[in-house]
Amino acid sequence: MSGGRARTILVLLSALAAVPAGGRANEVRVAVAANFADCLETLAPGFTEISGCRLVISPGSTGRHYAQIKAGAPFDVFLAADRQRPALLEEEGLTAPGTRFTYAEGRLALWVPAAGPDEKRTVTEILQSDEYDHLAIANPRLAPYGQAAKQALKNLGLWEQVQSRLVTGQSVGQAWQFVASGNAQAGLVALPQILAVDHLRGQWWKIDPPLHEPILQQAVVLKNATNLEGALEFLEFLKGDQARMIMIRFGYLIPEN
Repeated sequence: MSGGRARTILVLLSALAAVPAGGRANEVRVAVAANFADCLETLAPGFTEISGCRLVISPGSTGRHYAQIKAGAPFDVFLAADRQRPALLEEEGLTAPGTRFTYAEGRLALWVPAAGPDEKRTVTEILQSDEYDHLAIANPRLAPYGQAAKQALKNLGLWEQVQSRLVTGQSVGQAWQFVASGNAQAGLVALPQILAVDHLRGQWWKIDPPLHEPILQQAVVLKNATNLEGALEFLEFLKGDQARMIMIRFGYLIPEN
């Protein structure tokens, strides 16, 4: 390789290495819990219009995102489905100080695609029946909605009864896909997932909140955020009226603070 060509390659490599800091100044990279992904896609254009920043959205289970962030994944903001993981990241010194807050409270629902429009049975009666082969939930070890599903089933006295029929997804999004694809005939999923569909097959029922611990979903800016200014601006946007109205429309409860 000639000396001139080598110098040219070095210049190009140096330029590429400098791109992330400046080139991502108009991006905010968000690790988001699967249940909130549809809502975030709806929120994104409004934030871009106000800030000029584009959201780069990475949906997945809260437990998996937590592990990725601990391993150095390059996210700016973490929108979790619980409060435990953001609090742990804060304790571990991986968050921007003072940024953690509860942006929404989630709701759990039972979806049965084959249920008729005149279905009158209760959630307990449906789950006790033999009319489904598989019940989909998110993995209770990875996903807060899975933990809530397990708590609800235990409090209904059904956890042991449904063990042989349970199928678990890594996230509540995957649990939803099991039901939507027909691989499961019923599923305990996030209410916002149901409300996001215009013509949902079958019937669904809200799960009474006292049956499980509140699903308090927290947001936090990460310490190593490339676009710290954009990340902080996005969290302020989440607290505003425009974002709150959209979240309510998707079925979330909004904390008073």
